[in-house]
Amino acid sequence: MKIFRYKILSFAVAGMLFSSSCKKEFLDTFPTTSVSAADALATTQNAYAALNGIHRVMYTQYDQQGEAGEGSNNIFRDLMGEDIVYPLASGSTGLIGWMQWINHRNVSATDLRYVYRFYYRLIANANVLINGVDNAVGPDADKKIIKGQALAYRGWAHFQLVQLWGKRYDAAAKPNVQLGVPILLTNTLEGQPRATVEDVYTQVNKDLDAALTLLAGYVRSGSAAKSNFDVNVVKGIKARVALTMQDWNTAATNAAAARQGYTLMSNAEYQSGFNNIANPEWIWGSRQIDDHNTFFYSYFAYISANFNSTVIRTQPRAVNATLWEQIPPTDIRKSMWDKTGATVPVPPGGAKVPYQNKKFLAKSDAISVGDVPYIRAAEMYLIEAEANARLGLNGLAQAALFTLVKNRNPLYTLSTNTGQNLIDEIMFNRRIELWGEGFRFTDLKRTNSPLNRSGIPNHLPALINVTNIPAGDKLWEWLFPQDELNANPAIVQNPL
Repeated sequence: MKIFRYKILSFAVAGMLFSSSCKKEFLDTFPTTSVSAADALATTQNAYAALNGIHRVMYTQYDQQGEAGEGSNNIFRDLMGEDIVYPLASGSTGLIGWMQWINHRNVSATDLRYVYRFYYRLIANANVLINGVDNAVGPDADKKIIKGQALAYRGWAHFQLVQLWGKRYDAAAKPNVQLGVPILLTNTLEGQPRATVEDVYTQVNKDLDAALTLLAGYVRSGSAAKSNFDVNVVKGIKARVALTMQDWNTAATNAAAARQGYTLMSNAEYQSGFNNIANPEWIWGSRQIDDHNTFFYSYFAYISANFNSTVIRTQPRAVNATLWEQIPPTDIRKSMWDKTGATVPVPPGGAKVPYQNKKFLAKSDAISVGDVPYIRAAEMYLIEAEANARLGLNGLAQAALFTLVKNRNPLYTLSTNTGQNLIDEIMFNRRIELWGEGFRFTDLKRTNSPLNRSGIPNHLPALINVTNIPAGDKLWEWLFPQDELNANPAIVQNPL
């Protein structure tokens, strides 16, 4: 990772401070070498500015359109599933390489390189703070908050990477000695080998546990509070990690803890555009202000119903018709897509299509700004329900599922399903609840399920390219970008 480490570090430290609340004249004198790291660590005030910059790295624009931080990564992963549909043969084909399962296996793909660099850029930023903030001038309480959040970022980013580039975690095969991704705990110019999947998950949990200790008692504040990590966010990530590791007890416990203090949104809020971090259900997200508009790069430029981009205007996002038809008519989530497209607030000249998305709305057709959701209380109820169902604790699983679905559908009654039928009901609710939020590819992979687009009437075969991918196929493993292979002789490529 020689080239990546250098480029990430030099860009990231400058980027952290560029997006902070520092005065412009301070930014103008900030170099883009390792001196930047020294200055960033001089005081806790500077370190907070650097941390704020990491928060912005989560949604800033990168090399080309459609590369706008974690929101874009969420779209990429969902396009690799079966539930987002490109309905028009003559419409825009932006990002189609993800739907066609091409980009993640093309070592020269710009988007593949971007995803890989994005997570290691976050790790490089975090390492600067983790390894240096203890020596900064300032209160110890502030050092704990800064270091705790940086550890959470590092753990989360390694988790995201290993899910994509490693084989799935298999609890029945511990230790998971299959190759994962390089673990970066210090920023080095030396190429690092791939650690085992087991070792990556061990480090992820170590970082998250350390973050929990350091963030104990920390209370977020300010208009962008939910961009920060606190104990609830870290426990939410731990719940995701444990679910992926099939550690059901840990998943259920942390999911229940993560949602404490958060209420499920009302039906009116559910229909308001999924763009406001003040939503009472959001635990973690990015707050985006007008001055940080990423225009045609952003999450909402590629997932919203209303922003006036060529992508949205000529190829509006639709939902898997088969999935939509299974949603009860009294469930508010069914209204997130319109079977005729008639009620969708499309941009000027925009197409209206069957099963069209209106879940996500940008600020306007001219401004692609919107807050980006990363963790919501609804997901925590679903994790709690799934983990308990897989433990055979049907009553607990049914109760968690009931709390969520009753909120969305007033006519829903407590499920009487058990065993696999209950798990299937929970997974169905994951698909409709979390559509467009980045979970479908990793859900299929972690559960060792195949991709199956067969029989979905609004998928166009000429566009999707692939219909079925067997569980466990090598195609579930992303390839390492060519830049990484060129720079790092220690890296081992995934099977071609």
